[in-house]
Amino acid sequence: MSAESPAGKDATRVAPTTGSRALTWAGFPVLGAALGWLLDAVAGWVASLPWAPMQGPFQLIASLPEPQATVGAAGLGLVAGVLLALLAERDYVHAAIGPARTALTRGGRNHVLDRADVAAVFPNGKHLVALGHRGEELLRLKGDFDGARLAAAFRAHGYPWQEADPHAGEYRRWVAGLPGLDASAHALLKARAHALEKGRADDAAQLREELTALGIVVREEKKQQYFRRVQGLPAEPEA
Repeated sequence: MSAESPAGKDATRVAPTTGSRALTWAGFPVLGAALGWLLDAVAGWVASLPWAPMQGPFQLIASLPEPQATVGAAGLGLVAGVLLALLAERDYVHAAIGPARTALTRGGRNHVLDRADVAAVFPNGKHLVALGHRGEELLRLKGDFDGARLAAAFRAHGYPWQEADPHAGEYRRWVAGLPGLDASAHALLKARAHALEKGRADDAAQLREELTALGIVVREEKKQQYFRRVQGLPAEPEA
């Protein structure tokens, strides 16, 4: 993050360490190249096993001339490793945490939190979550982050860091037709259940935002959805 970060010049910056990034950029390509070499080395043996699956690809690899086959397999593995390293780089969360404002970046997307709006910040699996004073979600950011370093930085600037969701006991499992939710909420939750089932993460995230606008906070465990209502909003009358 640049010096012009919204968090201000006194912000504490939390980012992947040089060691972890070096391990990513060295480890993934080397591992990919090694796996490519290993694939070429065992291709002939696997192709000779009548019960082994995917005989066609292994027979093709085994039929390629050497040393071109070995060099090519290692090269493809190296490229795959570089692509994985790029994906890992995009997954890193960079934070600038200041006394009045926090700026977070992941995958080129920026998020800003005003300290006055934040009632709790906590990790939730692979997500960093910030809640407002009514229990509404201000932020749910999925990525690779160092929870201990973030906790220290947030606490140092007076943010209410929590080790777990302070509203964890308020969630109810959603099922179609459950009393207490209106038709709009049920329609969104049903559509989101379908998105989760099909692995459509972007759709699920967009539907989460629409539910947030209705005053409903939702989370999932093993594709099952659990919800709670934001404080101060009455439950819908039961039918």
